[in-house]
Amino acid sequence: MDLAAVVVYEILYTIAFLALISAGLAVVFGMMRVVNLAHGEFVLLGGYAAIVSHNTLGINIFVSMLVVAPLAVAVFGVVAERLIIRFLYGRLINTMLATWGLSLAMIGAFTLIFGPTTTSIKAPIGGFAVGDYSLSGYTVFIIASAIGVVLLIFGVLKYTRAGLIARGAMQSADMANAFGYDTSKVYMVTFAAGSALSGLAGGVLAPLVGIGPTAGLLYIAKAFITVISGGASVVSGLIASSGFFGIVSQAVT
Repeated sequence: MDLAAVVVYEILYTIAFLALISAGLAVVFGMMRVVNLAHGEFVLLGGYAAIVSHNTLGINIFVSMLVVAPLAVAVFGVVAERLIIRFLYGRLINTMLATWGLSLAMIGAFTLIFGPTTTSIKAPIGGFAVGDYSLSGYTVFIIASAIGVVLLIFGVLKYTRAGLIARGAMQSADMANAFGYDTSKVYMVTFAAGSALSGLAGGVLAPLVGIGPTAGLLYIAKAFITVISGGASVVSGLIASSGFFGIVSQAVT
């Protein structure tokens, strides 16, 4: 019984991990059809922002993870969208090449600023035991964060005016312009929202996953497979693919 509980716990963590690292890419790719190959570095930026704000500036760890990290990456996302991405909408290959270049530039910047070594942050929640097995209590927070992110995306897209405008602009930019909405700003805000979700993932996962300059390659690979497998639906696709790959991952390990 204890082993079964531990296995279920690990499956839930793997699903939550995949959902968190994929949520930002799901919004950007699912709604905007932009393949952001720098997504992994956006996640890393959130992790670095959380670590620096807590370890160096002394900001509360939960504020660092849940507020500072997503805000920092959202601001960076706005800058990237205004300077690079907005000129490449509808040009898939060019967007991929541009974001790949951005990815390489960010890896170089991370290495220059933080060095080539892996860094982390101490988990704010201790562990607990299930029979003879020791488990991380922080994993519960990871699972809760993933559930919160999925519910937030669903709620915003389905029940808010901003979500309705964003969905309408992505489906028909001409129609949105006809109704008086500035689609350029809609794209910018949507990309910033996806970037913020990436930063949130990096901040929340920083205590469990080592943050290094090249670790983004792991994130983009897993996130891209998860998002592509999920199909066109942002929320249901994210849930289904994260659940499937989470179960498969635990089954083969």
